[in-house]
Amino acid sequence: MSVQQNIDFIFNNRSAQLNRVTTSNGPLTFIGEWVAEWKVSGVAKKDYQRLRNKKFMGLQSSKKGSCIVPVSKESDRSETFQIMKYNHRSTRIRIKAPNGFFLQVSKEGHVTADSKGNGGWRDDDPSVFEMKIGRQFDGEFQVTNGYGKLAPKVMREHWTTFITEDDFKFMSSNGINTVRIPVGRWIAFDPTPPAPYVGGSLKALDNAFSWARKYGMKVIIDRVLKLTVQLALLEMAKHPSLYAVELLNEPCAPYVTLEKLKKYYRAGYNAVRKHSSTAYVIMASRMQYGMKPVDPTELFPLARELKGSAIDVHYYQIFMPVFKKMNHQQNIDFVYTNTSVELNRLIKPKNPQIFIGEWATEWGTANLAHPSLSKKTIEDYKNFGKAQLQVYGKATFGWAYWTLKCPFSNLSFEWMIKNGYLQL
Repeated sequence: MSVQQNIDFIFNNRSAQLNRVTTSNGPLTFIGEWVAEWKVSGVAKKDYQRLRNKKFMGLQSSKKGSCIVPVSKESDRSETFQIMKYNHRSTRIRIKAPNGFFLQVSKEGHVTADSKGNGGWRDDDPSVFEMKIGRQFDGEFQVTNGYGKLAPKVMREHWTTFITEDDFKFMSSNGINTVRIPVGRWIAFDPTPPAPYVGGSLKALDNAFSWARKYGMKVIIDRVLKLTVQLALLEMAKHPSLYAVELLNEPCAPYVTLEKLKKYYRAGYNAVRKHSSTAYVIMASRMQYGMKPVDPTELFPLARELKGSAIDVHYYQIFMPVFKKMNHQQNIDFVYTNTSVELNRLIKPKNPQIFIGEWATEWGTANLAHPSLSKKTIEDYKNFGKAQLQVYGKATFGWAYWTLKCPFSNLSFEWMIKNGYLQL
């Protein structure tokens, strides 16, 4: 937020947004994402601002000064911005542009890169912003890019300690027979993936398959973002623990059209079938902003055509505004009525198999950052979890909880089981 002009400039892990700010090309109401970590353990990294049209922001001279404009789809020095923090207040920042000057916001709401940044850190300085972070960067790109040369060591430690054989033993002993594992496109190039990723992810996946087999579990490989990742499946295709391959996770409507999605799914199905005739192919239904699902029946004709396929739907009662107005009993009633009716509509005998690929025992009034402040009782959670297990148990392809481990305890399957909140 611009401190002087009180104009929002909000960052989170997916997007940045400018409200009422204009550039030389007119209003600028949405900036797509920050690409890169700020700075980790003293390792300085580049920061890029990428627009929703996939172009990176850069500078262009105009009568109003050096203005921010979309310049290229490839990041370079000319699109590099630096975040400079105030020593005595870490949320107060300046944004240094490639030309050596700082961004500032005029009274008219124009953003230009022509401030020397020498006005101190007072509220009346138009180059001073207050940074509001909605969520920390937590993707593998951000971690490896942020740690730089330290990334191989950091990732090796993560792969060998975060998920271990004991976790598979725990899941198996608690009645879980399948694990859903996300993979990224860079795994196809392991052990030498493109920068900033580091080698080792394929070995971690190998370990998971071995542990799954040892404890009688199956594996669903999920979020195969590009068909080139199928190359990584060559070694896995004949593994007895491979149960299914999910081609994409949560495609977002309307940006992903139905026709494009069907074309992708058909190509992905054929790619999987080249390596395995038995593995199921899962096709995720589209989601709208706020995690509102699109009617999954739009994929039924394609699924009926592609033998050995299933459709993935996600049921969350956290993100949509309607759930924020409900108390715990109303959320439970919603599961037994609305969601149950929806599932009954989807799981008729001649319909494709339905997989509830993600759900969690939390609802819209959650205080994830401070769960101790929640007024919900353990009985509330138990009853909510019981309702979900009863209803989701009707899914013809089964369900998967999100996720095994999570810093937010009520989203962590492991924590919910160990603390008696969920009983399978």
